Amino acid sequence: MTNSLSRRTFLAGATAAGVFAPALVQAQAQARLLVVGGGFGGASAANYARRAFPWLQVTLVEPQTSFVTCPYRNLVLSGQKAVGEITHSYDGLRARGVRVVHDYVTGIDAGARTVRLRGGETIAYDKMILSPGIAVRWGALEGYDEAAAQVMPHAWTPGDASQTLLLRRQLEAMPDGGVVGFAIPGNPFRCPPGPYERISMVASYLKRHKPRSKIVALDAKDAFSKQGLFQDAWNELYPGMIDWVPANKDGRVVRVDAKETVLESEFGQRHKFAVANVIPPQAAAAIVRDAGFADQSGWAPVNPVTFESRAAQHIHIIGDSNIPGPMPKSGYIANSTAKQAVASAAAALRGEAPPNPVYYNTCYSHVGDEYGISVVGVFRPNAEGTAIVEMPNSGGVSPRGALPEQRRLEALYADAWYQSITRDMFA
Repeated sequence: MTNSLSRRTFLAGATAAGVFAPALVQAQAQARLLVVGGGFGGASAANYARRAFPWLQVTLVEPQTSFVTCPYRNLVLSGQKAVGEITHSYDGLRARGVRVVHDYVTGIDAGARTVRLRGGETIAYDKMILSPGIAVRWGALEGYDEAAAQVMPHAWTPGDASQTLLLRRQLEAMPDGGVVGFAIPGNPFRCPPGPYERISMVASYLKRHKPRSKIVALDAKDAFSKQGLFQDAWNELYPGMIDWVPANKDGRVVRVDAKETVLESEFGQRHKFAVANVIPPQAAAAIVRDAGFADQSGWAPVNPVTFESRAAQHIHIIGDSNIPGPMPKSGYIANSTAKQAVASAAAALRGEAPPNPVYYNTCYSHVGDEYGISVVGVFRPNAEGTAIVEMPNSGGVSPRGALPEQRRLEALYADAWYQSITRDMFA
């Protein structure tokens, strides 16, 4: 028996193995999909890619070793959930065949199709799904920097739960009768109904434990998502406890004084609080802006069909970092657009057109015990494929009125939604 192969044997074996197959087939068989960011967009993309396109080699780069969701953090503040209940492992993605790397991306070379990691590794890709989320715009509110956030927490970014737990401890330590202040930013920002769900959940905690306390919410806007439903619930569940101040009544916060726990509004009024939650202005994550993928707005323009970056080929930007048109920056949208971006990348690798997309959003908010409300929207690219539009008569909000059974069911639906989407991401 010999270790050498005849030329005829080699050619036959090589042809069978695909060495001489068309270049596109070879590229598909070796296609490398890199996913950066392991939140609602990135984890959904990595899991879906392995389930729907098993021929893709999928690598996920995410600094955190587990993911603490932003949805349901407000229920940690109310005491209805523990942090462990909203913390998810990446082991399910590993079991699906995703290579998970816990590191930071420090640079993107879009021309060479490589990324550099802080640990020194360089990863090559054929297509990239970039889903790093948001960054806090430190200094956009005068006086609000990383040090101030240790006094007046934002509790608005994923990763560890330290900010959420800090805010929870501050609420617990506050004397009964103390006033809790909120600074709410102008659009766009992550999770438009989120501040108002948070107000509700803090009110729920105060009602049970510090019933003489109050909430003052200073808002940079004159209206907000599900406003009528939230305010109906506040009047019903927390009468006299919540004072929402819109921009047209000097609600826009322009500076903070962390030493005094003071929020100062546009026309100079100083509001001193026992506890202050500052939700600051936001932008796309630094890696998106540093790579030149964002425009002057601070967010990344994308193709509305494929979510490919307008600034770089082969890079699809999903989740909260992009400019989604009328779609909100929500977990459900991140999950929905992740699948379209992956399918579009896979189609391009096979020389096919991207699938015709429809994007769905359902956003539930807990407002009290067994009391939930929701908003639904359906979106798609316009006929020209140049922008995303909301489909007429496709969505809406929960009905208003005294509907206790409706509210109870929507709270249950919210829990079911959370279980379903996190399973879709991580299982």
